[in-house]
Amino acid sequence: QVQLVESGGGLVQPGGSLTLSCAASGTSFSMNTMGWYRQVAGKQRDLVATITRYGTINYADSVKGRFTISRDNAKNMVFLQMNSLKPDDTAVYYCNGWLAGIQRWGQGTQVTVSS
Repeated sequence: QVQLVESGGGLVQPGGSLTLSCAASGTSFSMNTMGWYRQVAGKQRDLVATITRYGTINYADSVKGRFTISRDNAKNMVFLQMNSLKPDDTAVYYCNGWLAGIQRWGQGTQVTVSS
């Protein structure tokens, strides 16, 4: 019953911003490392950013300087603030997290950047 649920995706114009949220439910335990990944249909799911429980952050080069990952351990949530969006950012964005030695994935939220 442990689930990760993303929200906040949508259609934005190039240069616009979106904030994605991911909430863990079905558990009283907090996640360890959490992250955001994205995937275009037919292609590999790629890392966007990760953040540990203690705040250590890693970004993909393609989003560094534009995206910011953060988390709220008390609420078991992770966020992705996306600025200066480009058409190449269009993808399904997935939240993931480690719990009980298992990677868990959300269902994904679509982000489309288009004029």
